[in-house]
Amino acid sequence: MAADVSIGLGGSCYWCTEAIFASLKGVVQVEQGWLSSYGEQHWPSEGIIMRFDPQQITLCDLIDIHLHTHSSTADHSRRHKYRSAVYTYNDAQQAAAQACLVQLQSQFDKPLITRAYRLNTFERSAAHYQDYYYTDPQRPFCQNIITPKLRQLLALYQDKVDETRLRLDT
Repeated sequence: MAADVSIGLGGSCYWCTEAIFASLKGVVQVEQGWLSSYGEQHWPSEGIIMRFDPQQITLCDLIDIHLHTHSSTADHSRRHKYRSAVYTYNDAQQAAAQACLVQLQSQFDKPLITRAYRLNTFERSAAHYQDYYYTDPQRPFCQNIITPKLRQLLALYQDKVDETRLRLDT
C-alpha cells in the first residue's frame, strides 16, 4: 500500500478550493491557508495543502480538476492574493506537476498561467475557517459562490467525486 502524498494548490478563494478537493475520492485531508514559494513569486497567497492516496486519484487528475475549477488562464487583478499554482514538495513532484501542466495545456484555448512552484511555507488559516463549506453549506457565500463550483465539479468529474460527502440538492 502506497503512502499518502501531499500537494499544495492555489488559484481562487481557499474556501472554494478546499470544498472542491474535500469532495473527491482519494483525498484524505485538506487544510486551507496561506502558501508561499521560493523565487520570484514568494509572497503568501491563498490556497490549500492536501493529502491524497495516489492509488485512488493521481496527481495529474488533481491538477486537471484544479485547472478546470478556477480561472487558470486569466491573469486578473487579484492574482497576488489568488496565485494560480501547484505547490510541490520535492524535485520529482515538481517535474511531475510541470509535465501534467504541459500535457493539460491542450485542453485550453488560452495559455495556462498556472505554474508549479516549490513550497516554502504554509500558514494554516484559523480553525473556525477550516472545512468552511461542509460545516455550514447554507451560508450565503457557500450557496452563491461555492455550490455552483461544486455543481460544475459534479458535472465534469462525477466519477472522481465522493458522493457520500458531496450531496447537492438538484
